[in-house]
Amino acid sequence: MNGLEIALQTLVTTPAVFYAMFGVAWGIVGGALPGLSASITMALLLPLTFGMNPTMAIILLASTYVGAEYGGSIPAILIRTPGTSAAVTTVLDGYEMHRQGKSGEALGISLMAGVVGGLIGMVLVVALTEPLSHVSLFFTAPAYFALGVFGLSLIAALSEGAIVKGFLSATIGLAIATIGVDPLSGVQRFTFGNVELLGGIEPILIMMGMFAITELFMQANQKNWEKASSGTRIVLPSLKLWRRISLPTFIGTAIGTLDGLTPGGGSTLASFLSYNEAKRWSKHPEEFGKGSPEGIAAPEAANNTVAATALIPTLTFGIPSSGSTAVLLGGLILHGLEPGPLLLSKNPEFVYGLFGGLFVANISQLLLGVIMLPPCIWLVNRPKAYLTAGIICLISSGIYSLNASISDIWIVLSAGVIGYVMRVLGFPILPLVLALVLGGIVERNYRRSIDLSYGDPMIFLQDPVSAGLLFLTVFFVGLSIFLRLRRKGVETPPREAAEPSGAHEITN
Repeated sequence: MNGLEIALQTLVTTPAVFYAMFGVAWGIVGGALPGLSASITMALLLPLTFGMNPTMAIILLASTYVGAEYGGSIPAILIRTPGTSAAVTTVLDGYEMHRQGKSGEALGISLMAGVVGGLIGMVLVVALTEPLSHVSLFFTAPAYFALGVFGLSLIAALSEGAIVKGFLSATIGLAIATIGVDPLSGVQRFTFGNVELLGGIEPILIMMGMFAITELFMQANQKNWEKASSGTRIVLPSLKLWRRISLPTFIGTAIGTLDGLTPGGGSTLASFLSYNEAKRWSKHPEEFGKGSPEGIAAPEAANNTVAATALIPTLTFGIPSSGSTAVLLGGLILHGLEPGPLLLSKNPEFVYGLFGGLFVANISQLLLGVIMLPPCIWLVNRPKAYLTAGIICLISSGIYSLNASISDIWIVLSAGVIGYVMRVLGFPILPLVLALVLGGIVERNYRRSIDLSYGDPMIFLQDPVSAGLLFLTVFFVGLSIFLRLRRKGVETPPREAAEPSGAHEITN
């Protein structure tokens, strides 16, 4: 069977359509609640997928990502509080349209631009995934090790203004990944005599703590958000308005495609870049920031395009581009699916079934976006304390259901505390989570390579793919350090220029 037949068979013979639609609905609700990002909304579902069919589980998680990207625009437009970090740029013009009495029109633009961007992104995913999977013939154990190092280094190096902290965060994640029994020798490592740690610490526990619990701690320090009007209804854009927003939608889709393919990018960066470019090419740039429909269409198209195209590096190379795809990567490993160049050849039913489910998710988003708006507004208007308590109950019950272990709940809470301290100190969390997920793959292929070469580390340079990836690792890390030092030099004026005239005479 070809890919199209597999996708259609999955949609017809399995509950994939139900899981896709439920994921979109859940994502819209999670994205609409300020503080619950797409990654947190996905992480809340992760324990509930335990025991599910792998294809259905990943369709559910990926569809949640799709819905959350749109859901984040709802509070951004109605109460000037973005539900997700990617919706920050939507606030600029969305809230201004709300103040002008055009709330429904702004929500309609966000919805339609997102659907168009998501569908175009899925076409690109289908077109590019299979060609990229052919590189699997060139991947050996040294190449897999170098690929893991490349992904870890790139994410750490691209951490916002914190290269050293990014690498330290990744190192902590790798250290946590070594807890348990050595995969080759069977020796216990860092268990401290605790039998609960013999199987290691599952990535899902750290994700729930680092993403969900940490965010709840951060939200506890912030004031409650505003109330949204319960009478708001979505108004889909007219043909005249479509002609105006078609160019910014295309710009957002193009930038979202490139950003989704780039590890370390993510939808937040894509939304900012697309907003700036839409303003540059607009016939009415003076309206941006004052209620321009173009200022909503461009970032929303970019966000939803990233939600699709980010699957390409995640599935084919095992390198996620954001926290949301890191959760998706954790879901793949949780269900015994090792992402990488061999995923399509080993599990074609899963890959094409996932594509079919995501096409349903993007199309159903149009209907569910309209249906889910009233309950989202109702939830936004609830007291934050009630919502927080409900989320904690959901996390605790989901984690306990995995292994019926109280120790798992303590690990999640501990990870949440550590994540909160890291956030306060400016340490990025994504490198730690990614290192924890990829740590096993990196270690196994390193040990395998050393065994094959009888202890000769030159095997990593003798393999052409491995050598190329290690070169790219050094290049990107060096480039990130150089750009940061250069930026720091530009931002810090010379001492003589910074001091007022006569300062030396006064101090001396």
